[in-house]
Amino acid sequence: PRVRCSGLRSRSPLCRVRAPQVHLLRFASWASYMTNSPTLIVMIGLPARGKTYMSKKLTRYLNWIGVPTKVFNLGVYRREAVKSYKSYDFFRHDNKEAMEILKLQKREGRVFDATNTTRERRDLILSFAKENAFKVFFVESVCDDPEVIAANILEVKVSSPDYPERHRENVMDDFLKRIECYKVTYQPLDPDLSSDLSFIKVINVGQRFLVNRVQDYIQSKIVYYLMNIHVQPRTIYLCRHGESEFNLVGKIGGDSGLSPRGKQFSQALKKFLEEQEIVDLKVWTSQLKRTIQTAESLGVLYEQWKILNEIDAGVCEEMTYAEIEAKYPEEFAMRDQEKYLYRYPGGESYQDLVQRLEPVIMELERQGNVLVISHQAVMRCLLAYFLDKSADELPYLRCPLHTILKLTPVAYGCKVETVALNVEAVNTHRDNPP
Repeated sequence: PRVRCSGLRSRSPLCRVRAPQVHLLRFASWASYMTNSPTLIVMIGLPARGKTYMSKKLTRYLNWIGVPTKVFNLGVYRREAVKSYKSYDFFRHDNKEAMEILKLQKREGRVFDATNTTRERRDLILSFAKENAFKVFFVESVCDDPEVIAANILEVKVSSPDYPERHRENVMDDFLKRIECYKVTYQPLDPDLSSDLSFIKVINVGQRFLVNRVQDYIQSKIVYYLMNIHVQPRTIYLCRHGESEFNLVGKIGGDSGLSPRGKQFSQALKKFLEEQEIVDLKVWTSQLKRTIQTAESLGVLYEQWKILNEIDAGVCEEMTYAEIEAKYPEEFAMRDQEKYLYRYPGGESYQDLVQRLEPVIMELERQGNVLVISHQAVMRCLLAYFLDKSADELPYLRCPLHTILKLTPVAYGCKVETVALNVEAVNTHRDNPP
């Protein structure tokens, strides 16, 4: 793999292995990590089994941990070729016109069929991967719960471009018939016949899993992630601690307590949570004084996470930006040049912080309603994951003091609501320099 070094001095190293690339073909994807051999991630399953949901979440997660990933959606290519959708008859296995369209797309090397439900089609993928020295990992979603299938159709497929002006009843009827078309030729992964393949079968939205031949870092990450996500409704609340004494004087880092307005915010936060009447809310803080004092005022149980501590500014801890610019002018300039990768001398970079916070993300995916009281850099990293922001955008996300971000996971993304609690605070945001 290629290695990229920024040329910083040894006391402020900025050196990393070039990030691998992942391209998710809908539903197949390829990735490489610390290797020149990419991994093709192939989704399998009948329609309305959550393949798109898993693909998009998996893409977001891999991008966030530094593995560039892209999804290729077969539906988009199909709609470009067909222009207008008439009915489920397009998906009949004996529809010669439709099969020719799909074959043409394969010859162009653009996508693989979204469902990949036959051994023949999977063999084509394996042959393609072998020709290009790609590894292959299959992800099959199996679901026989009619309520889950119906809910998925109503939540997601109703808004599909295939059904621009139809009523819900018509969408449900047509899509169920589309599923029946696929069932005719569907051949699930057989653990005995496919024992030489690397795959995970996700059964009934995570009730059970079957894992076979996990071979490397990327594959283990995929398995670990998919075994921790769920689809239950929940809300995640992100906020920073109340304004601190160091915030008032512009110092970064440190472990100062709350200012009078910070204490006022903690009371306003308590009132907000009581008004929300949140069921089984978990509250997490860092181990720094300002988040603990904010949580103490809530009068609820809370957990302290050391990994939620603010980014380590190293030798610049407890300094103002003006002091840093005066004492370390080269460091100050280099951080503005590439903020995500820059590592404070003796401290951390945003890239380091993302790696540190990965267990928090995994636990957030496992939990129900959670309030995370953290810090500006930490909140930016968490927010970037849920909103699928790039490494360039992440360090400049606005996370003002005394403001709550209410995140509600939806079908293929996350809805965000900003709630300002109307308690004055200093502005700690620094814009991306021109």
